[in-house]
Parts: sequence; structure tokens; C-alpha cells
Amino acid sequence: MANNKNTRTDLVLEANELFKQQAMKERLERSGEPEGVEVENAGTNDIRITRVRVTSQAGEQSIGKPMGNYVTLEIPGLRENNQQLFEDTCKETAKEIERLISLGEKDTVLIVGLGNWNVTPDALGPKVVSSVMVTRHLLEYVPDQVDEGVRPVCAISPGVLGITGIETGEIIKGIVDRVSPELIIAIDALASRKMERVNTTIQIADTGIAPGSGVGNKRMELSEKTMGVPVIAIGVPTVVDAATMANDTIDLMLDSMIKQASQGTEFYSMLNDIDKNEKYQLIQEILNPYIGNLIVTPKEIDDIIERISKIIANGLNIALHKGITLQDVNRYVH
Repeated sequence: MANNKNTRTDLVLEANELFKQQAMKERLERSGEPEGVEVENAGTNDIRITRVRVTSQAGEQSIGKPMGNYVTLEIPGLRENNQQLFEDTCKETAKEIERLISLGEKDTVLIVGLGNWNVTPDALGPKVVSSVMVTRHLLEYVPDQVDEGVRPVCAISPGVLGITGIETGEIIKGIVDRVSPELIIAIDALASRKMERVNTTIQIADTGIAPGSGVGNKRMELSEKTMGVPVIAIGVPTVVDAATMANDTIDLMLDSMIKQASQGTEFYSMLNDIDKNEKYQLIQEILNPYIGNLIVTPKEIDDIIERISKIIANGLNIALHKGITLQDVNRYVH
């Protein structure tokens, strides 16, 4: 079964959900996950963790994502300024990153902040880079002033093609050839197909990343195949397209009508039962002549990006440096 390539999403969790919806529509006699896809659930109500492993080409074809490991952290309260949840999310992010990496004590890590720092919803990567512990130069020039357990980490925000005139992948490949890191960690803003996951979800994958693919602007992929070293990708959905927003709004409105209506609920239920992908395609066709492929982000995006970038940066700092805690981070981050 082919996956729905017209729906804008970078999240494997959503790609798997799309497959299940399509399977139900076609009345396939199957249960559980698609062939070649393994799913494990963990975490708490505050921080839900879903680990998806694509193990075969059949799994790749089912959900349209390459073989590898994908971890999704869903934190519904992430938009709120809750300090305890902030700290807990930093620690859980660090644990999930550690699960996907395998490094020696002296191995060098290159952190890449993808995106356009001039556009807030796309500035996640550069914001993370500004808060990570950059230590490669310290270990080279003043090693006696660096705590034991701190590994060499370097970072770059290469900008976007429209600013530099150079493919981001070409810039990173040049740095990799010069610096020779054992691991690349790339951070980028993603696109979601559900409003509820915007700015509340963190995805970590060991398959690399194709910048811009979720909004139809796919660039040169960053992966072990193109870079020559393993690539971990970390992303947060910061936008949805207008059709997704309209689709979700209609569903919420119908749910409300069904609850409140004393009669006529059968009509509302019939509308609510229409296949979600069909509704999405219809809305997209209606909106496209008027607004094109409009991408939408919440108005409080500035504060949210600041908070989430710190979470990811702290998670990286804890995961990459042995013995480092949240309290230690400020000593190295300026």
C-alpha cells in the first residue's frame, strides 16, 4: 500500500497513523502495525514516548520513511511555562538521544543547526546551536581547564540556500571532510499534520534528515550515505499547512455539535465519519486557488522556540558529556 504523499508531515508517528487509516478504509484483514514496523510506547501522561523501528523495505514502503529508529516525545504541556516539566523534558530528551548514539570518550560530535535564523518558526536549529556546549576548542587549547567526561563538540548554523547561495549539505560535507567528526547531530524545524502536535512534539531519528521536505522544499539529504558518518536528526514541528488547520477545526466543530445537539446528531455523525484524508484533500482543493500552500504557526512562536531550543540543547549537553547535569550547563554556555 502506498503512503499518502500529499499530506505534509515529517513525523514518523503520523506517517504510521496515515497507513492505519488507509488500511481501515480499504478493509484490509490485518492487525497491529504495518509489516516491517515495530512500535513501543513508554513515558507518562506528561511526556508520552513512542519508539518506532522500521526494519525492512516493506516497512519503508508502508509509511514512506527509511529504515531506522524514530523516537517521538509528545509533551502536551510544553507550550506552558512549567519549570518542572521543562527540566523533566530535558532529562527525557537526553535519555532518548543516548539510546541512539554509540561514541567513544574522545569522539568528536558536529552539531548542525538547520534553518533560517531570520524566520522564527524556522530558527529552531540556530537557536539550539547558540545554547549547546561547544568544547572542541577548549579541549584543544586549554584541556587542563575542562572537566573530565567532556567530549569534543563543535557546532555550525550554515543558513539556508536563499541566504548563502550554497546547498546546506555541501557546506556540512566540507566541514565534515575537514573536522572528521564521528557523529553529526542535525536539528531542524518540521511540519505536522495535526495542530495539537505543533510545538509540543520532539522527534529523534538515526536516519538523517532531508531539510524542508515537510513543506515541499526538499534539499540535499543529510545522512550517513551522503556525509560518510552517522547522522542523528532532531526536529520539532513548528508549522502546519492551512488545510490541516481547517480540517482539524471542522472535526472539533462537528464533535461539539454532536455533543450539544438534541436532535439531528445522525447528520453530524455522518459528516464526522467522512475519511479524514478525503476531507483534507477536499479542503486543500478549495483553499488552494485563494491562498495557495499557506503555512501557519502560532502567534506565541517566539517564546515557544526559545523554550524548546533550550530543552533540546540541554538534552544534547547532558547526553554528550558524561557527568554533566542541568546545573553544570551554564558554566559552558555563553
